[in-house]
Amino acid sequence: MIVEQIWTGNAYRNFNYLIACPETGEALAVDPLDHEKCLAKAKERGFQVTQVLNTHEHFDHIGGNDAVVAATGAKILAHAGAAVPGIDRGLGAGDVIRIGRTVELESLDTPGHTMSHVCLLSRTDTPSLFCGDTLFNAGAGNCHNGGHPEELFATFAEQLSRLPDHTLIYPGHDYIENNLAFTLDREPDNAEAERLRDEIRDQDPNAAMVTTLELEKRVNTFFRLTSPSVIAALREAFPDLPEQPDPKTVFLHLRELRNSW
Repeated sequence: MIVEQIWTGNAYRNFNYLIACPETGEALAVDPLDHEKCLAKAKERGFQVTQVLNTHEHFDHIGGNDAVVAATGAKILAHAGAAVPGIDRGLGAGDVIRIGRTVELESLDTPGHTMSHVCLLSRTDTPSLFCGDTLFNAGAGNCHNGGHPEELFATFAEQLSRLPDHTLIYPGHDYIENNLAFTLDREPDNAEAERLRDEIRDQDPNAAMVTTLELEKRVNTFFRLTSPSVIAALREAFPDLPEQPDPKTVFLHLRELRNSW
């Protein structure tokens, strides 16, 4: 499996992706908002884009669909319930997307950011998770535009946290520096987050660090729901927090804080 991460350089800091079969050159474009960059990269690599996958229906993820389809004839894939125009294949949990002869991706039904959001998990020795706006490097998606924080918690707790620790994380946006700042605001003694912030502070998004789930569990506040430091700092903002809050309560309060941070 070949993965090309494409930095759009736009105000929303989107990442687009091409996932290709090394034997046939067939490729899937994930959320190809910047259709010009995606098509140029496909041409450069000799890929034939045959499918477009939208993780969800927000414009900054579907805005390049028409141009890519016009140029390639690609079929559009998205969650079966997503308001994406022209869907050719609606996806549900466990559906398999095949690219060429060698690539298989599993569709995960991951509500929270929206209620019709899918992530893709590669069936490879080192799994790759293409997670749209559900999971970011050191962060979690917001729930402002058609989502729900309780569903997002369930997605994190029941699906994402159970993936193999060596899973590679490919998010829909480059928010890592700001997200690490939030982690350190919530957990000032997180030495790993501080080290990582120093490491990526001046990174080129065209060659962005690819994290693993194991690293996310050390630096992403939304996985660190039992950390005494996180809970202690949370109690300063929410004095009525129970003495031993359950993970869901911690997650929902963190999401509330992040909304205005």
